[in-house]
Amino acid sequence: MGLALEILGLVVFLGAHVFVTMRDRRAALIKALGLGPYRGLFSLVSIIGIVLLGYGFARYRAEGPIMIWYPPGWTRQIVVALMWPAGILVVAAYIRGNIALVLKHPMLIGVKTWAAAHLCANGDLGGIILFGAALLWAGYDRATLKRRTDPGAPPIPVGGTRNDIIAIVVGTILYLALGFLFHPLVIGLPAFGTPALGHF
Repeated sequence: MGLALEILGLVVFLGAHVFVTMRDRRAALIKALGLGPYRGLFSLVSIIGIVLLGYGFARYRAEGPIMIWYPPGWTRQIVVALMWPAGILVVAAYIRGNIALVLKHPMLIGVKTWAAAHLCANGDLGGIILFGAALLWAGYDRATLKRRTDPGAPPIPVGGTRNDIIAIVVGTILYLALGFLFHPLVIGLPAFGTPALGHF
């Protein structure tokens, strides 16, 4: 049941984000609903997807993970190492500086880094589906950006080195918060301690 809810949440959440890449259909829906209601609907669907995903994944873990393979213990160090730059990249997408100018799409690179790192250290079916789907979506979204002719969202002002420093500081805080608070409290596994069930 938990795995089914996790998959349903992924379909809802990623489905909404895939719809955004369909620019003609998105434009038609905005024209029919209005920009404000469209954004509200998108946010609502995304939140529902996240809730289903989070609850389903937690229930799946409580029911007992379905192991496909058992990653070596050292793979969790990959996650510890890569989650730091991943956090910085996600922040750099919104506090734009030279990092964003060089990488162009730091958010998607951050998601890819997060997903790929966790795939290395998670050998259970639920984890593979979750992180694999996120990695595939980020790759798909990056590919569609090459074909888009409209910006899709208001441009975020680009700063310089000062913004990069802020992004690094905020990204580091995010990294530590995820590791010390979110991971053990929400996921139920310590990020910087001893893993359980071969997971990170």
